[in-house]
Amino acid sequence: MTEESPQQRIRFGLGAQILLGMLLGAAGGAVFGSRAQMVEPLGDLFIRLLLMAAIPLVFFNLLAGLTALTDLRTFGRLSLKIVGYYLITTAAALTLGLGAMHLIRPGVGMTLTGEVDAAIGEVPAVTGILLELIPTNVFQAFAQGNVAQLVVVAVMLGIATLFLPADSRDLLRSVYAALAELFRKLVDGILVVAPVGIGALMAVTVGRYGAELFGPMARFLLGVWGTQLLMVGVYMTLLTIFTDRRPWAFLRSTGPLWATTLATTSSLASLSVALEMAEKIKLPRPVYSFTLPLGAQINKDGTSIMLAAVLVFTAQAAGVEFSLPQMVTVLLVGLLLSEGSGGVPGGGLVIALIFVRAFNLPLEIAAIVGGIYRLVDMGNTTINVMGDMVGTSIVSHSEARRVHVEGPA
Repeated sequence: MTEESPQQRIRFGLGAQILLGMLLGAAGGAVFGSRAQMVEPLGDLFIRLLLMAAIPLVFFNLLAGLTALTDLRTFGRLSLKIVGYYLITTAAALTLGLGAMHLIRPGVGMTLTGEVDAAIGEVPAVTGILLELIPTNVFQAFAQGNVAQLVVVAVMLGIATLFLPADSRDLLRSVYAALAELFRKLVDGILVVAPVGIGALMAVTVGRYGAELFGPMARFLLGVWGTQLLMVGVYMTLLTIFTDRRPWAFLRSTGPLWATTLATTSSLASLSVALEMAEKIKLPRPVYSFTLPLGAQINKDGTSIMLAAVLVFTAQAAGVEFSLPQMVTVLLVGLLLSEGSGGVPGGGLVIALIFVRAFNLPLEIAAIVGGIYRLVDMGNTTINVMGDMVGTSIVSHSEARRVHVEGPA
């Protein structure tokens, strides 16, 4: 028997290993059902390892990227481009979600009988969201893993560094770059166990929720997943039009990231992998080290689709039809909630409840969607992160001829 060559072994890379782990995990979950939950600690360990590396990686990557810029005009230009992209795609995601649910009408004939705690919070004010971005204690922001506040602190420190004398600025720039490299190496090590961790998470998910796929929520799930696939089509179209990358090559080269988002349903845990994939596909570090952490906080296209789906599903179950002016209001409130969702405790389901209550609809939907929320959130997280990666690719391409961000730093 001929021994496999090193080149052949290399082809079975991390992405293929993770895919195999996912398939084996899903098969194990389908066979063993709820008993598959015994491997959940392996998946939880993988998530904790990623979260451990994510906060310092994001912070120092952002500092390294910002201090690699030579002037504040470049930073301002990048900010305008990426924030504009995030706002446009989030509005598109909300519109797609509303339209798809109106066509599929999953809530028609549904009887809402569950109970839910009324204390779910309120629609956040814009001023409250802005104030929450400024930490009163930097170390507390690190301890709590508050990415939004850490992004603000890193941006302020990065700008301050640019005003230092040349010797001090160069010293700090090299320190930031070295620390960012250190934590990227840490993520490399953690990803070695990704096939096992992700496989365990998939086994638990399929074992716990497999039966729900064929229950009364099937049409709702198919509607949400179908809309999320439409959003993937939007991203791939934008990628083709505004960059020289091709969709299949892009998705294949970043495959470990999508496996991570599906399995962990955690934007923060996935952010460290996103930074790693951006480096792998040779996006310029001064761009991705800023746009990806920012997107993790404010770009929530997948969450927007889920918000629209839950709202329309509840309205249909309650026999409520929205007028055109009300739909405009739905879009505006949805934008506010999705952009500020990182500051609301309890995750996307709590945001959905706030959205529902903002339009005086019954909250019993929580008893239904809450039971299958992880299945919805797998797509939410994937779409959120994919929007960040595509936006970063587009901005990087638009900046390609500018020497300040040309190629990895």
